[in-house]
Amino acid sequence: MAHQILSGLPQLLRGLGVSLEIAGIVLALASAGGFLVGIVLQYGGILLRVAARVYVDTIRGIPVLVLIFVVYFGLPAVGLRLSAFQAGIAALSIFASAHIAEIVRGGIDSIPHAQTDAAKAVGLTFWQRLRLVVLPQAVRRMLPPWVNTAVEIVKGSALLSLLGIVDLLLAMQNVVGYTFIVLPFYALAAFLYFAVNFTISRVAGVLERRFAYLKY
Repeated sequence: MAHQILSGLPQLLRGLGVSLEIAGIVLALASAGGFLVGIVLQYGGILLRVAARVYVDTIRGIPVLVLIFVVYFGLPAVGLRLSAFQAGIAALSIFASAHIAEIVRGGIDSIPHAQTDAAKAVGLTFWQRLRLVVLPQAVRRMLPPWVNTAVEIVKGSALLSLLGIVDLLLAMQNVVGYTFIVLPFYALAAFLYFAVNFTISRVAGVLERRFAYLKY
C-alpha cells in the first residue's frame, strides 16, 4: 500500500498546484474588484452605491456552487463561452469580490470621522486622505476577515472539480479510482488543504503583528 500511495503522490501534488494557482488568481482579482466596489459602497454617489449594494447583497446570498454553474452553463446561452478553468475563476472571483467589498467598506467605516476631518483641515485631497490616513489604519482591521476569505477561496476551489478541472480534490478521486485506497488518500488530501490554510493563517498573523503599530 505504501508503494501505491507514493505512486499517487505526484498526481496529488499536481492537483495541489492547480488549486493554488486558482486560489492565487481568484484572490488577486477578487481583492482588486472588492476594493473598488468597497470604495464605491463607502464614497460613491447614490446610484453607484445602490448598484454596488445590490451586487454585494445578491452575490453574497447565492451559494457559490450555484454561481459556478450559472457562469459555466448559463453564459453560453448569451453567446459567451468560457473554458471550465475560466468559468471557475470568474465565478469564484465574482463571489469573493462581493465579500471583500464588504470587508473594505466595514474597515473604512470603522475609522473615526475625526481622522478624515483632520486630513481635510490640512488640505489633503480625497485620494491623499484615503491613501495616507484612512487605509493605513483600516488595513489592520481588514486583514483578519480578508484572511478568512482567502481560506474560503482555497476550500471553494475544490468545487471546480465538478467542472472537470483536475485540482487537488479531483486528483485525489482519480488516484482513489485506480488504487482503491480510500481513507489514506482522503486523509492526505485533507492534510494538504490544512497545510495550505494553516500557512495562510500564520503568514496573516505575522502581517497583523507587523501592522500592529497602526493604532489611533
